[in-house]
Amino acid sequence: MEAGTLALASEIDFSFWGLFMRATLTVKLVMMLLMVASVWAWAIIIEKFISYRKARREATRFDRAFWSGEPLDELFEQLGPEPKGRSERVFAAGMMEWRRSHREDGGLIANAQSRIDRSMDVAIQKEADVLQRGLPVLATVGSTAPFIGLFGTVFGIMNAFIEIAAQQNTSLVVVAPGIAEALLATGLGLLAAIPAVIFYNKFSADADRIVGNYEAFADEFATILSRQLDS
Repeated sequence: MEAGTLALASEIDFSFWGLFMRATLTVKLVMMLLMVASVWAWAIIIEKFISYRKARREATRFDRAFWSGEPLDELFEQLGPEPKGRSERVFAAGMMEWRRSHREDGGLIANAQSRIDRSMDVAIQKEADVLQRGLPVLATVGSTAPFIGLFGTVFGIMNAFIEIAAQQNTSLVVVAPGIAEALLATGLGLLAAIPAVIFYNKFSADADRIVGNYEAFADEFATILSRQLDS
């Protein structure tokens, strides 16, 4: 009897596709949802790797140009009012407000410094919003995927017990497939959640550092303009 049971168990397809195809409709929907969430999370992860690396390269290149000793007006003329780089857009926002603050006679409109600071703050906030776009999705996947997988597991195990009761048989052939199908849902949930949580924490820290560099640059630039205002 035991040999016959083992022979039947060895004929069962325990591959991913085999387990998926034997699962109930509800468990299949859970698995497909988790696979879509995993692909979505990885797409965001890859996009953020590229975006953040590009932002750091742009910031390094602009810092060299800014501190090269070239007159700021000439640098602004080279970049234009709508440059491509993120650091350059913060600089352009400050320079545009600086130029708008001059009267036709060459004098400065009152409260020019506060307007310049606000213009750069708005530009920094826009760049921060772009850098952080997609991170809430990673946080959502990381926090909900294990529970969605657990729901699929509970539903699958419930159906496995129903099958055991219907056949009145607790042999390996009856128990193993249902339990394996159910646990696959939990595995997919963890597979989606773990990378999402890891990279959400990494990218949140990276975004904070990049935005912090923008804010430090804005403070330095505002100090330079303040000296010119005072003179």
